[in-house]
Amino acid sequence: MCQINTDPMKSQQGYLEVVVPPDILDYPTSTDIVAREGGNVSMQCAASGFPTPSITWRRENGEFILKKTPGLSVATVDGPWLNISKVNRLHMGAYLCIASNGIPPSVSKRIMLIVHFPPMIWIQNQLVGVQEGDSVTLECHSEAYPKSIDFWTKDKTTIISNGTKYHTVLDESTYKTHMKLTIQSVTPSDFGTYQCISKNSLGDTDGGIKLYGLPRPTTTTTTTTTTTTTTTTVAPTTRKAIATTTGKPSSKHVGRVPANDVDRSPTSKKTGKDAANGANKRQRTGGERQTSRTAAAVDDNNGASAVGKKQTNGSNTVHSALGITAVWIILQRISRIL
Repeated sequence: MCQINTDPMKSQQGYLEVVVPPDILDYPTSTDIVAREGGNVSMQCAASGFPTPSITWRRENGEFILKKTPGLSVATVDGPWLNISKVNRLHMGAYLCIASNGIPPSVSKRIMLIVHFPPMIWIQNQLVGVQEGDSVTLECHSEAYPKSIDFWTKDKTTIISNGTKYHTVLDESTYKTHMKLTIQSVTPSDFGTYQCISKNSLGDTDGGIKLYGLPRPTTTTTTTTTTTTTTTTVAPTTRKAIATTTGKPSSKHVGRVPANDVDRSPTSKKTGKDAANGANKRQRTGGERQTSRTAAAVDDNNGASAVGKKQTNGSNTVHSALGITAVWIILQRISRIL
């Protein structure tokens, strides 16, 4: 107050306001919170300063804050309290309590919300096929908090560890784990069911993947054989026997020549001189009969009639032809006897 001693006295009053930047109080501000999945969570932030600071909540990673109403999410929440109903693993993370009153600097406090839940496993492919000799990778996705112990077994009996045959990989985040099992050079003994197992203090679970063999593709070669058949046709050849029929110039004979025509020759002598002449005559007569039978056979095969030819050359010509024929017939018979 400012006063002047006059009559009357004069005075002036002034008011001084001291501004204080915000400060977050350790108490009753919440610390890190651990909650079971499905429960309710309330976080408080208290701050001092002048003017009175305002409190704003937001997530550290910039994600939206999920509210109780399904599908409703907001970037920030104003007020000293942040209430979350039916908390789940998606709510897990760091929250910032920010106090500001227009007097720099603004202050904030980081509060970690931890949600505990038992392990859960998701398997994308529960049936995996592989050919013998190839390599294959089996995959599981697990979620758990507190962090789980994750491992592989075969047929629920043998625990698989890293080695030349098997190779395991774990890709971990806050509460998620990506499990991979690679099997090198698969053999028939590797076929079976593999389990990915996840355990923590709240429980355990497992998922099965069945590994089976695939047949290797076979290449079928088709051979087409073309068979070419060549047919050769031989034209039939008919041989005709030419028979010469001799007889009396004035006579016509069809198919047969009378044997007694030989006796009609003017040069024939019936003296019975010796036995050889008689034998020759009989041979000539037999030759004529043989010639007649040959001519008759040719007539039957060809469908034509053989007509005896007239001989005009005289009896000498007839005797000469008959002699040659008789000699040929005698030689044929002698060869058959021998």
